[in-house]
Amino acid sequence: MEPLTLHFLHEQAGARFTAVGGREVAADYGDSEAEYRAAREAVALHDASYRETLRITGEDRASFLHGMVTQDVKGLAPGTAAYTAMITAKGAMVADARLLKREADLLLDLEPGMGAKVKEFLEKYLISEDAEIHEVTGEWALLRLLGPKAAEVLGATLGSPFAPLAANTTREATLAGTPVLLMGSPGFEKHQVDVLVPRGALEAVWKALVQAGGAHGLKPLGFQALELLRVEAGVPRYGQDMVDTTIPLEANLTHAISYNKGCYIGQEVIARATFRGHMNRKLAGLLLGDLEVAPGTELRKGEKKVGWITSVVRSPVQGQRVALGYVHRDHLTPGTELTLAEGPTVKVAPLPFL
Repeated sequence: MEPLTLHFLHEQAGARFTAVGGREVAADYGDSEAEYRAAREAVALHDASYRETLRITGEDRASFLHGMVTQDVKGLAPGTAAYTAMITAKGAMVADARLLKREADLLLDLEPGMGAKVKEFLEKYLISEDAEIHEVTGEWALLRLLGPKAAEVLGATLGSPFAPLAANTTREATLAGTPVLLMGSPGFEKHQVDVLVPRGALEAVWKALVQAGGAHGLKPLGFQALELLRVEAGVPRYGQDMVDTTIPLEANLTHAISYNKGCYIGQEVIARATFRGHMNRKLAGLLLGDLEVAPGTELRKGEKKVGWITSVVRSPVQGQRVALGYVHRDHLTPGTELTLAEGPTVKVAPLPFL
């Protein structure tokens, strides 16, 4: 397991650790409910430095990646980001990523454990283009501020008022004497700002944000509370709700797809499915009540299997356990009752749960 760069700081804060994709994450700091409330009502800081980063350089970098992902790369303005997917010729997912276009390169922000897989996938199709793919997880790290007071904490750290960032836009700034890139994110919480930090300055920037956040109720946010926010927002995670047999449209990833960009690997499958107007199954919300249900549990209608569960959390918003799962298109209407493999019934719910 690859340890967190700031393991010792999280340990001092009472963190318990787990692994995701072969990399260490801070699971919680002893009170996931308080961490969740901070993200909803004040501000929380999450160490997402376990995520992996690829850098693409060369004159043909944009045209090469344009043909490899579902999103429009050529039309993306420098200094902006976009959510995208990589799929096989059969339309199945290889990975998802946040694509950041800079003046001199492209960055791919990936789930932990996905860097080598994505690099291999891209290099397989890199033949004569002037493009080079670099693994730079050791150079960059990501911190994530969430909550209505995130702007106040950034303003206090910067020493001047922080104007909110629109989703997928960026702004250069200096935190703790270090140039960083602030990124407006549409992620799990509407006030979310991600901070891309040179890994060597990660400790200084973390401490500066924690110090500035003290007056605003900042708490460190563990992975468990982040997962709760994610599921309530109805956002699937690759490796949990999406795997290498998932077609992006099944996971509601229409926002990751450009229908005007021209050819890319797997485009024909996406085009056929879009023309047909439906997928056989889609990611949906499920209300579980007090049932303790494990991911992978089958969903049935009568004697017929109609889906399965992928993520389960106890939602403060709903006052019960809720889940993400795939449901056959004939049973997606909110309120539809489905039976778990063990016998109890659950209800289909719209996403997000908020």
